[in-house]
Amino acid sequence: MSLALVSALASALCYGIASVLQSIGARKTEASATVDPRLMIRLAQSLPYVIGVAFDVLGFLVSLVALRDLPLFVVQAIVSSYLAVVAVLAVSFLHARLGRTEWLAIGVVVLGLILLAFSAGPEGPATLATPGRWALLAFGVLLAIVAWAIGSVSGRVGALLIGALAGLGFGLVGVATRVLRDPITVSGLLTDPAAYAVALGGLLGMLLFATALQRGAVTTATAATVAGQTFAPALVGVLVLGDHTRPGLGIVGLVGFALAVAGAITLGRYGEL
Repeated sequence: MSLALVSALASALCYGIASVLQSIGARKTEASATVDPRLMIRLAQSLPYVIGVAFDVLGFLVSLVALRDLPLFVVQAIVSSYLAVVAVLAVSFLHARLGRTEWLAIGVVVLGLILLAFSAGPEGPATLATPGRWALLAFGVLLAIVAWAIGSVSGRVGALLIGALAGLGFGLVGVATRVLRDPITVSGLLTDPAAYAVALGGLLGMLLFATALQRGAVTTATAATVAGQTFAPALVGVLVLGDHTRPGLGIVGLVGFALAVAGAITLGRYGEL
């Protein structure tokens, strides 16, 4: 197994641990009536949430290796499998009981990941012209404006819409990281619009996902987030960045991607414990 694949799996493990810790913090924090950046300030006062963010940062750093060397559709599907990690952790540490459907979903995720690993070929860093990098940052700003505009929508619709926007924020992180200038240097990051898109997308994703979890059903918010952070980046990777599978294994990669995402969405209720 390549270092990039190991890095992607390690990233999913970190995100799974982070999700458990952040959900504990979010449940104990006062909810917001709209998309309010002050929610992050309140969450910063919760030790479990802060430790969870630390695992998020670790997961992102580990994922850099994968995002630079694997197609986006592979990495984003593996990252979404963190929900399977959360479900297993719930059994191991919180004495939760998984039903037949949940165990089947975990098996589907594992099968999907195996197929993705088998079909994935090395890509190397992607290239994107400067206007495209600015477009990524502009998309992040547009995402923030849309989130502010619909932030007061409540109930299931609010959880669905805000969760989907959170997924697009996380997806922006994946796309922007994929196209960071190579090699990555401090001076390069400071002058690369894609680097700012990474930061903006990450902050928006965390804020919007926490808001979505407080707005409606966990399954609704998590399923929307998973869909947003997998399908959109996968399309960008294939259509814009030229991502592909190994020759002759396109169908295998597509089936693996579909299985991994479907299993993750089925485990959506573990987006918050």
